[in-house]
Amino acid sequence: MTELLSPAGNFEKLKAAILYGADAVYLAFNRFGMRSAADNFTLDELYEAAKYVHERGKKLYLTLNTMPHSNEYVALREFLESVKGAGLDAFIVADLGVLTTVKEIIGDAEIHISTQTSIVSAQTAKAYAALGAKRLVLARELTLTQIREIREALPDDIELEAFVHGSMCVSYSGRCMLSHHLTGRDANRGACTQPCRWNYKIVEEKRPDMPLPIEESELGTFIMSSKDMCTVQMIDQLIEAGINSFKIEGRMKSAYYTAVVTNAYRMAIDAYLADKEGYSFDTRILDELDSVSHREYCTGYYLDEPTDEAQLASSTGYIREKAYFATALENDADRLGLDTENEHGRLFKFIQRNKVKCGDTAQIISPRRLGVQFDVTELYDENGAQIESAPHPSMIFYVRVPFEVNEGDIMRSGE
Repeated sequence: MTELLSPAGNFEKLKAAILYGADAVYLAFNRFGMRSAADNFTLDELYEAAKYVHERGKKLYLTLNTMPHSNEYVALREFLESVKGAGLDAFIVADLGVLTTVKEIIGDAEIHISTQTSIVSAQTAKAYAALGAKRLVLARELTLTQIREIREALPDDIELEAFVHGSMCVSYSGRCMLSHHLTGRDANRGACTQPCRWNYKIVEEKRPDMPLPIEESELGTFIMSSKDMCTVQMIDQLIEAGINSFKIEGRMKSAYYTAVVTNAYRMAIDAYLADKEGYSFDTRILDELDSVSHREYCTGYYLDEPTDEAQLASSTGYIREKAYFATALENDADRLGLDTENEHGRLFKFIQRNKVKCGDTAQIISPRRLGVQFDVTELYDENGAQIESAPHPSMIFYVRVPFEVNEGDIMRSGE
């Protein structure tokens, strides 16, 4: 089994993940998940999400990976009772109390052990398997060699999951107290404020008005800010190491991020599985991943020990390569009474995400396809009046494109 697992911070992102090739999606209720700042899902939305995903032959995993305090277990039990009928495919847990509570209330629940538990050995992996875990999400600090060793020591029916793309944490497997200490918001309860990304200065006791930067280089201070992980170019090595599920980080990222990253890994995985002997990585896929907001990329610790290469960023902030213009809707351009199709292409319907104007160079990305470029020459508003730009958030507009566009395709800035 080779599964591509994508994040869903809300329903829009869930739909993007499924459309662009995810085999499974992970999400959270508005409590008990490690990304409390994401939109997350209400109880009714969890039922709706499960129905949506299952109708398309995919799976849905619920993250319950915080460490609840004793007084929270009443609410946890009530929630688990209320979600029993949703048909969730697995529960991702990090706490033994949560694990036993899930098994008590939902006896046939499939349990996945979160990366928060820092599984770095076959011995620990076997211990969780003995407690009823079906899948183990490995610590991000493992090398490929160490993962192979764990895989070889486990029964075939115990699955291994690992992160392949997204933000990394400077603390071991994300177990950090810094946010709670500085802001009162506990990272281990889903409320991290990411103080590792802040810039710091030191102050001499008798000179409080003369703060000095803690400089790592002439570019600034990044002693705790990690690079982002990107491993699409080594997907063959990851599969051969025995990883069953490839997890993309990013429940707080945009739907555009979810779509593009899922699409990139889908294409790489499919290409390798279709021809393992003749596989050659298509470097254009890296260009796709450069189009989303990200920090400097690295391959995590799969090829480097953390003690040898800390994978710290050399600058703060994000790199953003392309603007997300719009998403294609079900096309009804014929109702406009215009020249819908001619030698220059056909009018297609979009909903705006960022301003696009005549004269822009744009690209259309589709599931399992790299970006295809065209020039924006004609724009019309939802009533068929010709316009020079689509400047308003979520406005409906039509654009002439010289090739076929399908619902859910994304238009972004071109080269």
